[in-house]
Amino acid sequence: MVRLHHLNQSRSLRILWLLEELGEPYEIISHQRDAKTHLAPDSLKAVHALGKSPVIELDGQIYSESGAITELLIERFASDRLRPAPDSADYGYYLQWIDFAESSLMLPLMLELFTKKAGIDDNEFLNGYIDKEKTRLFKYLDAAVEGKSFIVGNQLSGADFMLSFDLIILAQRQKLEAYPHIKQYADKLAGLESYQRAMRLEAEHDESK
Repeated sequence: MVRLHHLNQSRSLRILWLLEELGEPYEIISHQRDAKTHLAPDSLKAVHALGKSPVIELDGQIYSESGAITELLIERFASDRLRPAPDSADYGYYLQWIDFAESSLMLPLMLELFTKKAGIDDNEFLNGYIDKEKTRLFKYLDAAVEGKSFIVGNQLSGADFMLSFDLIILAQRQKLEAYPHIKQYADKLAGLESYQRAMRLEAEHDESK
């Protein structure tokens, strides 16, 4: 059985959704962010040296990083339906979008979050970089999902689980109005039954609300 060490309001939501979609038995071990700092608690450091979530336990081993966990679980339990065949043209794009979610896309979003929290959101250089990079990336992604329900091969895959975390939040906060194709894509993912189940579980395990 998979054991998910789940941190509220974190990338762990990706894995929670994936586990709901897989339909395999799993257990949630809940961890709560510090109410003042919003950082992960020390309880996660007892599980993994980095003290971050998501972390899973599988076959007596502990694994971290949401992209790696996504690929691992799909290869183990759903390689026939949640990823393209390795010999297909779509497979390369599948890997590309999984990495895009945590590399290219995540950088300006995290910079924007951190500059605001640090009270330096009036920095001309940082603001210029963040705005330019976000616009470039969102235009690229908007074109990529035009007319699509899913990012690769028009079927649900690990790439969608990885992209969902930021995009659904941005759509809910009405931050994607200039990118209608991304908004449609994010709304489609958010409406999936397995995602809705994951959100209900997220709410149940979030003691801050």
